[in-house]
Amino acid sequence: MKVGPTRVFEVLADGWSYTAWVVGASHVRAVEPSWPAVGARIHHSFGAWPLVLRDDTTVEVCEPASRLVLLANGRPLGRARVELRLEQEPSGTRVTMEETVVDGPGHLVPKSVMDRLIVPRNRESLGRLGALAERPTSPS
Repeated sequence: MKVGPTRVFEVLADGWSYTAWVVGASHVRAVEPSWPAVGARIHHSFGAWPLVLRDDTTVEVCEPASRLVLLANGRPLGRARVELRLEQEPSGTRVTMEETVVDGPGHLVPKSVMDRLIVPRNRESLGRLGALAERPTSPS
């Protein structure tokens, strides 16, 4: 991303922006005041109306402008751990996003199959995160 890690983290720290960058999340219902402190949650909906599920995401690790680890509930498939790492580069920030299913029925799906579903979704999520952080004035 063409901005520094502090700016990228500002977007991550704004819990109300969650549905603007997380593909599949459709509505934020509440953001706990301590977000993104460890243990804080975002209460959100997942899916397209009227087929939405109410879920939440909890912060497991918060290292401002460096790393954020989230535990996302993703019913009916289970929970996933999502790690976002921000690394300063000469041109801005390299953001790495790794998602691992930790329990539930999704845990039974082979990693190679799950990656074919998760990787494109996370690539799109990072593109959206970048657009929010960079705030371009013309499409690329």
